[in-house]
Amino acid sequence: MEFIKADKLTFEYKKTNDAGQEISTEAIKGVSFSIEKGSFVAIIGQNGSGKSTLAKNMNALLIPTTGKMYVDGIDTSDLTRLWDVRQRVAMVFQNPDNQIVSAIVEDDVAFGPENIGVDPAEIRQRVDAALSGVEMSDYRKKAPHLLSGGQKQKIAIAGAVAMEPECIVFDEPTAMLDPAGRQEVLNVIRKLNARGITAILITHFMEEAAQADQILVMDNGEIKMEGSPKEIFRRADELKAFCLDVPAPVALASALREKGIELPEDILTTEVLVEELIK
Repeated sequence: MEFIKADKLTFEYKKTNDAGQEISTEAIKGVSFSIEKGSFVAIIGQNGSGKSTLAKNMNALLIPTTGKMYVDGIDTSDLTRLWDVRQRVAMVFQNPDNQIVSAIVEDDVAFGPENIGVDPAEIRQRVDAALSGVEMSDYRKKAPHLLSGGQKQKIAIAGAVAMEPECIVFDEPTAMLDPAGRQEVLNVIRKLNARGITAILITHFMEEAAQADQILVMDNGEIKMEGSPKEIFRRADELKAFCLDVPAPVALASALREKGIELPEDILTTEVLVEELIK
């Protein structure tokens, strides 16, 4: 079932220069794609490729300059339905400090539901479930500023989950984290997706993208490639043209094949590579 659909979507940033002239920069250039409900989609591309701009169009933080973005059949440019769109699609950003607003963890997770008038008893249930879902229940009375970067990001995710969206867009949520923190956050994203939440992950890390169902490759405001991780990472030369690489396990498996070691063509993760090598 189609949940998010872009139809020839274009977005332009506009600013006024010192001479008072309006200057437009086209960040998204007529892209079309669709995302199935319940899927896990990764969007990759170098800095400035348009990934974050596209993400913000998915929950109407930005409205298309031309073309359309639809969320669950709702036209995001219909300003009377902004709440309907944002109720369905939540966002988690790169820096969790920009999303944390309270001095106590559980108060922060409750902030969103409180602001839309959810009954207090239901807020308690949502907070409990959200903190449990990201494995942060033991930190509910802690001050967020005392937590690690990965823990803060999980609190930001819990705040999004407490709003009970059907989809969460993660805009480079692991960019500021160490490898352990990145793995913790990715585990949470996969767990949420397994529960049926549509997950859209914008990332610079190819190993993270390899775990998605579908990958969109962006460059210069356009979608240049689209397919499963197996399909995308077979095309290493094309990815290099967009200043991207394949995941390290894919590159290593390819090098081992060249040395005569027989390995399947669909290896994407370190775990699978190790399993194949010890058989």
